[in-house]
Amino acid sequence: MNINEMSIQQIRAILAENNVTDELRSALSSDQRKGVQDLLRKLEAQEKKQAQQKALWDTMTQYEKAYWEQGKSIVVGIDEVGRGPLAGPVVAAAVSLPADFYLPGLNDSKKVPPALREAYYEVIMRDALSVGIGNVSSERIDEINILEATKEAMYEAVTNLGVSIDACLIDAVHLAKLPYEQISLIGGDGKSVSIAAASIIAKVTRDRLMQEYALTYPEYGFAQHAGYGTAEHLHALRTYGPSPIHRKSFGGVKELISL
Repeated sequence: MNINEMSIQQIRAILAENNVTDELRSALSSDQRKGVQDLLRKLEAQEKKQAQQKALWDTMTQYEKAYWEQGKSIVVGIDEVGRGPLAGPVVAAAVSLPADFYLPGLNDSKKVPPALREAYYEVIMRDALSVGIGNVSSERIDEINILEATKEAMYEAVTNLGVSIDACLIDAVHLAKLPYEQISLIGGDGKSVSIAAASIIAKVTRDRLMQEYALTYPEYGFAQHAGYGTAEHLHALRTYGPSPIHRKSFGGVKELISL
């Protein structure tokens, strides 16, 4: 392969095939054309990013691998979204991934851009062994408090998995009534791919629900802030008062109930 006789476009096409041999890399290094050196730098940056993602993946599958190596194949990650908002439900997801699942960049949903969250959601829903979702309303949150509602949503998500479970990895919460071996991990959505996957499913599911609520209650801007206490949201609350999906036991809302 004589790189010197190729155009930059031809070299770019070869690199796009992801078949970079040592011979090709050496040829790129010795070609002093600026365009070729730019391609080489991009290649090296891409390879570095891929290596970092693989290393992070290895770290974030350590809990799953420990169970898989024991022959426990159905390991479930559990996470919730929506404990902090002033309106809408709290949503939990339970996800079991196959041992050969690989989704570079999968992480805590808060660290993943919205468009990428949507893409990850589709991959997880397609390739997961099973996915369960739990949804607890604002009315129920007011009845039993947000922590208990979070646990209730998690129990519901596990029930909706519909599979025989070997072990559960849970973000921060301990579920005393869960009849399976479990590990509670503080910051678990950044430590376990199964919990991170559950975080993505819960986040996208809840965001979509809030977008639907925005059609019913357009004055509150739920599509923009998903019910969190932004300045825009608080202004709407003071202007229109609480809607039927507001959490009437939460500060920022309960003060307006009697006005």
